[in-house]
Amino acid sequence: MKLPRRRFLQVAAGAAALPAVSRMARAQAYPSRPVRFVVGFAAGGGGDLATRLMAQWLSDRLGQQFVVENRVGAASNLATEQVVRAAPDGYTLIQLNVANAINATLYDKLSFNVLRDLAPVASFMRVPNVMEVSPALPVKTVPEFIAYAKANPGKVMFASSGVGTTIHMSGELFKAMAGVNILHVPYRGLAAGGYADLMTGTVHVTFDNLPPSIELIRAGKLRALAVTSTTRSHVMPDLPTVADFLPGYEASAWYGIAAPAGTPADIVATLNRELNAAFADPKMKVRIAELGGTPLPGSPADFARLFADETEKWAKVVKLSGAKPD
Repeated sequence: MKLPRRRFLQVAAGAAALPAVSRMARAQAYPSRPVRFVVGFAAGGGGDLATRLMAQWLSDRLGQQFVVENRVGAASNLATEQVVRAAPDGYTLIQLNVANAINATLYDKLSFNVLRDLAPVASFMRVPNVMEVSPALPVKTVPEFIAYAKANPGKVMFASSGVGTTIHMSGELFKAMAGVNILHVPYRGLAAGGYADLMTGTVHVTFDNLPPSIELIRAGKLRALAVTSTTRSHVMPDLPTVADFLPGYEASAWYGIAAPAGTPADIVATLNRELNAAFADPKMKVRIAELGGTPLPGSPADFARLFADETEKWAKVVKLSGAKPD
């Protein structure tokens, strides 16, 4: 891992390598046509909503459409492979998230290595997951849930949007730290049957990204127990954190942008600058907050370090859980 990580950090720092005149000329010409912005999960999920917000921002700022394309399959690996193989010209980008960091360990034989084959552009948002249960489940707090799960070993089922997703790994981390035997039930996106089964009690709990769950919680269709971040969410400040009951627990989602390795550093710098500008815009601050997120500004090198650190963190959870891809 050390060599690819070092290479990823070197690529992230490459924006300083080109002469200033060359960078300026190319940046002024980019983009001259629409840009594909690939997301590895179904439309409507937390990452998709966040990415569409940033794509619209880039479209408005740079005068060309950043078109979001959902390429579903293999916990975002199909989307990642597609972008790795794309021309490194700035016209194909990918939304990277914690699932990509998880996949580095979950899958033994990937045809790519994110730390080697993609150039980090920028991170843009961090969002807590929320532990939520079916209204039919007779629990209202995390301790009550743990007690119920221990009294019913192997009978409580937790839903996710697929093996290796942050929702899945959040559940696996909870399972290990709480010492409970709960069964994983993967869906092809929670919107594809998962929410309906949660509401009826067919499955019992999930650790969903907060944005798509907010309205379901507010409508009483799902019951929120806690958020998975280390601090409370400003969107639902009355909810405790899982860490209040399981000290050390943390499992937030985050989103960022990468391009194929070899993408000109001046284009990476242009995209990074425009994305970071969003965090100073009052309307964008409100929209990010409405999604339950907090801005995650920084340089390409900052994003590279985040990705490398998260890869190491989740490798431990994957190995502990014994999770295997579908």
